[in-house]
Amino acid sequence: MEDFLYALTSGESATLDAKGVIVTLVSAAVIGLIISLVYLFTHKKEGYSQAFCVALILLAPIVGMVILVIGNNVATAFSLAGAFALVRFRSAPGDPKDIAFVFMSVTMGLTCGLGYWIWAFLATAVLCVIILVLHFSNFAGKKGDNYVLKITVPETLNYVGAFDECLKKYCSNYKMSRVKSVDFGALFEISFDIRMKDSSQIREMMDDVRALNGNLKIMLSTPESVVKSFHFQ
Repeated sequence: MEDFLYALTSGESATLDAKGVIVTLVSAAVIGLIISLVYLFTHKKEGYSQAFCVALILLAPIVGMVILVIGNNVATAFSLAGAFALVRFRSAPGDPKDIAFVFMSVTMGLTCGLGYWIWAFLATAVLCVIILVLHFSNFAGKKGDNYVLKITVPETLNYVGAFDECLKKYCSNYKMSRVKSVDFGALFEISFDIRMKDSSQIREMMDDVRALNGNLKIMLSTPESVVKSFHFQ
């Protein structure tokens, strides 16, 4: 208890040497760059944010420097905790894979800050290999392309079963997930979770649906985000 109070009130700082700081920052930055490059490679298809890729590079050296500054000084640790508590991050919930990459960058920065640079590089290499294996093997991926189909129909149309024949022709699986009224009840919007047999037939399916719903608005999107969107009015 006396040691804790002394550390809290003495204000002693962790001893920093230029060589250690440079090695920590450089090694952490290189590891962050490797992580960012792997993220870029595995997200070519779905797209990525430049700001997020840059953040992955910067997170590792920043965390490494924080660990160096804290050292064994309790007072500094409390001060930094208070400073970080003032920072608020406001963003939409991200993809779970993106969150995993953030934790990976932070963890490797922390490892470098503790002085385990070689272990940080080895751990990064192993984790990157695991990520690439999962990416190329399409682990837990479903066969076929899944979409959300939203069809606007007039209130006079009996939509129950109206699109079954069309969807059976182009989809290996489909299910009505939601129905809601729009335009003060003058129209209905029906949502289907569908799995296309062949994504190259999207245009043909949309044309057939248009013939059934009176040429009102139709939207097709992926379950995660609106990557492919078709609007017909």
